[in-house]
Amino acid sequence: MAVLTSPRTVRTDTSARNKGLIRHALDTPLASLYLILTTTGLLTGLGVLMVLSASSVYAEVDYGDPYYFAKRQVMFLVIGLGLAWLLTRLSPRALRSIGWPALVITIILLVLTFTPLGITVGGNRNWVQFGFSWTRMQPSEFAKLALIMWGADQLTRKEKLLDRPKEMVPYLLFSGATIGLVLLQKDVGTAMVLALMISLTLFLAGTPLRLLLAGAGVVAALIAGMVVMSPNRMSRIVGFLNPTTDTAGVNDQPLRAMYALASGGWWGVGLGNSKQKWGMLVEAHSDYVFAVIGEEFGLVGTIVVIGLFAVLVATAFRIAARSDNPFCRHVSAGIGAWFLIQAALNMAVVLRLLPVVGVTLPFVSYGGSSLLATLAAVGLLVSCARQEPAARKVLARRRSVNRARVTAVVDGRG
Repeated sequence: MAVLTSPRTVRTDTSARNKGLIRHALDTPLASLYLILTTTGLLTGLGVLMVLSASSVYAEVDYGDPYYFAKRQVMFLVIGLGLAWLLTRLSPRALRSIGWPALVITIILLVLTFTPLGITVGGNRNWVQFGFSWTRMQPSEFAKLALIMWGADQLTRKEKLLDRPKEMVPYLLFSGATIGLVLLQKDVGTAMVLALMISLTLFLAGTPLRLLLAGAGVVAALIAGMVVMSPNRMSRIVGFLNPTTDTAGVNDQPLRAMYALASGGWWGVGLGNSKQKWGMLVEAHSDYVFAVIGEEFGLVGTIVVIGLFAVLVATAFRIAARSDNPFCRHVSAGIGAWFLIQAALNMAVVLRLLPVVGVTLPFVSYGGSSLLATLAAVGLLVSCARQEPAARKVLARRRSVNRARVTAVVDGRG
């Protein structure tokens, strides 16, 4: 006698089977490694594509080459991939030894922005150039990576002493000095990213909430002071609170971003067909690239981008949770906090949920310094993913098998 199965039962069984397959895939030893590589590859690929699409008109008008920014982005991508690969080959012990030199070099570069080598762009003196234009760099982007590496080493050394305020003085002193230099550059957006990134990293490390609140209060007061003393930043806040005023001035770019998102609809107007990039959305290839994604790929495209960042951040925190190496745990948590905060701030500005703060979308926005720093961070994540206990066993077994094969070949030839 045949047994009838209801559609609801079939759907439930299928859903349970799919969940089981996903859970099984995530439980494999190298799942974190593959997730990092896949999401990073998709985001960087999308970044090159969108930089080409969003900047082609501006590049043609100002530089006579519609591929000007895209070619530079590809150049930095190649360099960044090489740097990331080098970092994946280093052990946690070797990475820990890089922390102090990286922080010292970054602070020196930040100080150099106040010398004749410094360059002011958009009212912020946060660039330094050594001769030719291609040597121009933004030290504050590398400050994020340096603070994570150096801070992870410090937190590893004092992991059991985080509840003692005096033990946190060196960490807070150097972190505060770095943020202070960025504030002196008038780059409030990057200072916010640094402050929030450090706060979340310390929270995940188990630092008492009272210490975090005290430090956050000091940084918040400094940032508030910078905002109040700057007519430009105050006008941004006033414009954010009154979106219908000064539509040709402070509210022009935020409104253009909303027009782009609105005209994209569900599926977008198609790759390369954005209208706002034709001189109306000035920072279309950098700060507002998410708006162009929404216009050309629609709501579905923006959700996919948000999903990729969610997977990348979740994987970074997953590596931190699964790692038995304290340094890798703090590095992964710091990188996850960095990507989460910066991506969220950029998207919130484009969606008009926050006033304009001037931060890029990691991997996607145009910018050599930003791309190099984020790809280096991915190299650290890959290195830490390889150090997960289960992954370490699998990779050690593979190396053993490969050595045995090489030995067998050599002996055979002999």
